Amino acid sequence: MMNSVPMVEIWRGPFLESVHNGHAVICDDTGQIVDAWGNPDQVVLSRSASKMIQALPLVTSGAAEAAGLKPEHLALACASHRGAPLHTEWVTAWLSNLGLTDHDLRCGAHFPYDAPTEQAMRRAGETPCQYHNNCSGKHAGFLTLTRHLRAGPEYIETDHPVQKAVLEAFERVTGETSPGFGIDGCSAPNFAGSLHAMARAMAHFAASPEGSPEATLHRAMRLHPEFVAGEGSACTELMRATKDKVVIKTGAEGFYNAILPDQKLGIALKISDGATRASECAIAAILVKLGVLEPDHPAAARLMNAPILNRREIVTGWIRPGPALL
Repeated sequence: MMNSVPMVEIWRGPFLESVHNGHAVICDDTGQIVDAWGNPDQVVLSRSASKMIQALPLVTSGAAEAAGLKPEHLALACASHRGAPLHTEWVTAWLSNLGLTDHDLRCGAHFPYDAPTEQAMRRAGETPCQYHNNCSGKHAGFLTLTRHLRAGPEYIETDHPVQKAVLEAFERVTGETSPGFGIDGCSAPNFAGSLHAMARAMAHFAASPEGSPEATLHRAMRLHPEFVAGEGSACTELMRATKDKVVIKTGAEGFYNAILPDQKLGIALKISDGATRASECAIAAILVKLGVLEPDHPAAARLMNAPILNRREIVTGWIRPGPALL
């Protein structure tokens, strides 16, 4: 993480206590950099922020149409959902329509991020299934493509036709040859690229014509922000705050991508230390800077001037954008 810049500040009373450094790039529809912070050439793993790229072969192959997928399914294919009933009911029905079950997923199980659902499951002594995994929608998309290609069941292997198609899509929209991959939390390969390349890919999505696979995916995400993440999440709140005109997608370790179709712009953001509190603050500040998010909207205020509470619920400090983002 060379040549990063201060992006988010943590204040405790009158004292600047901590600073989160990072990188960000804004690209236009020609792939040129409109604005940047830090190092645009920094190689990154975009993690779940690249799910709309991973979902592209699902649409370009004809698999989505053949399976009769609705916009809600496509939003789930791009989602890091919270495992609320809304999400798990759609995923389980999707698998059932394919003649598949939880056993066919390869994402692993974890308790839902949706607090009421998690608490209810723990009280009932229930064990989470793979469909509770925040990536289960992406994996249902992978399985749909697997079925369409008549490929084998181990769809997360790098030499599987599904992941070969994902790599081809990734390199096509980023305009770069990926230098390699890491294995994501859901066991799927996550291909690396420069931050500039990720912003260029988001701008490519933003500028794609109506009816294209890229536009079909980002339209589904904008129409159904509740499927992309869920209640209480920054992605869902910020998409609603921008009146569903912007796609905002987080990834683990402090990553955010954004697609701005009206402006034909793409954004990629990486916080060097991987802090989610900083990435949420920084992406909100950039959206305000671009004029697509009102600074006094409750979602913007919550993320850009986030109070830090102690154990007695007393406000002891604030999470705020650094001067570079203001």
